Amino acid sequence: MFYITEVEDYVRVDPKLFGLPTEEAVEKQLFETYKEYYDKQLGHAITVIEVLEVGEGVIIPGDGAAYYKSTFKLLVWKAELQELVYGKISEITNFGAFIDLGSMQGMIHISQTMDDYVSFSKANSLLGKVSNRGLKSGDLCLARIVAISHKGDDPKVGLTMRQPGLGKLEWIKEDQLKKISDEKKAAKAAEKGTKGTKGAKK
Repeated sequence: MFYITEVEDYVRVDPKLFGLPTEEAVEKQLFETYKEYYDKQLGHAITVIEVLEVGEGVIIPGDGAAYYKSTFKLLVWKAELQELVYGKISEITNFGAFIDLGSMQGMIHISQTMDDYVSFSKANSLLGKVSNRGLKSGDLCLARIVAISHKGDDPKVGLTMRQPGLGKLEWIKEDQLKKISDEKKAAKAAEKGTKGTKGAKK
């Protein structure tokens, strides 16, 4: 989920930025610092939206940089359990698929790709035995976050597409059309039944 959060921190401005006006130097440093920044509590930093305040600079002996107490706004994305996410399949493996969520990558175990028996094909795709549905790199999908692990440098996001309304976008559309068709058939059958009952009463 995307959040706008306000942060107050001492920003270490590298000496190479000393020739710039203070606020501009702090802003450039913030963009550099938070470019690939991830924090378990905060989430994954997307961009610095605005620098609200820059205080007086402090130089620490033995460190050539300057530190400015600053307040700024960040746009962050934090994975939340049960959240629906949209992304593109970036890689297919024999144990599942990786999906690019934009700011982060998620993993779908082969057993969670679809409600079917799934196998890895020589064409580098995952195939459903009964449905004959295939999943390959580049496919656009809708999934749900079911696990989040913070072990190691990068967070691990576990996904599922087995629940109704999830999966490859083409599958979702097919399922919706089938549901509409089944509802129409059921309505027609009910209508015929009602007419037959009325005819019998006469």
